[in-house]
Amino acid sequence: MAEPITPQQFHDADGVDDWRVLWSVAFAVFRTGDFATGLKLVEDIGRLAEAAGHHPDLNLRAGVLEVRLVTKDRWSLTDLDLSLAREISTAARALGVRADPDHTRTWEFALDALDVDRVRTFWCAVLGYELAGDTDIVDPDGLYPAIYVQQMDEMRTGRNRIHIDVGVPHDQAEARVAAALAAGGTLVNDRFAPMWWTLADPEGNEVDLATWIGRD
Repeated sequence: MAEPITPQQFHDADGVDDWRVLWSVAFAVFRTGDFATGLKLVEDIGRLAEAAGHHPDLNLRAGVLEVRLVTKDRWSLTDLDLSLAREISTAARALGVRADPDHTRTWEFALDALDVDRVRTFWCAVLGYELAGDTDIVDPDGLYPAIYVQQMDEMRTGRNRIHIDVGVPHDQAEARVAAALAAGGTLVNDRFAPMWWTLADPEGNEVDLATWIGRD
């Protein structure tokens, strides 16, 4: 039986310096250098995953491999994720592949809605997505970003009702906020920091920079 762990417990554990928790998922980015090396690492991860009976999501490109770990039947981290993360890092080092935690990130669209279910149903039809939980819609194959439909109390005017949620590592969030401000952005709201900051680009389009802090 998998035992749940919090993001803090994951990060406090030994052997996971390559990994960063973004929301409820552990991410690692490995700089493979070339596609053939990436395939070797994928093969090693496949053997480890089969032995553990626990399977990550992999995103392989010519010189980089992103690995995502979460226990999907709970959609939270467990000791299975922690153990497999350590084994994957060991396999990467054996191939001479370095991790690049500074380039870990994820994102989703967020829509504000008065009638969450009607809006979700529309976007499922347009995108070929499926309902997930009470607020999300997701790609059934997990290939494309999720959409979070956020309940509004009243119709809002004068501000965008669509924004992007960007998940960033907790140890990089403040630097990312500073970089966005230096690039011409403005700070809209920081009262929920360090869980998230709301920023706007020079024309008022909004983004939430979010970490797992405060979620568990």
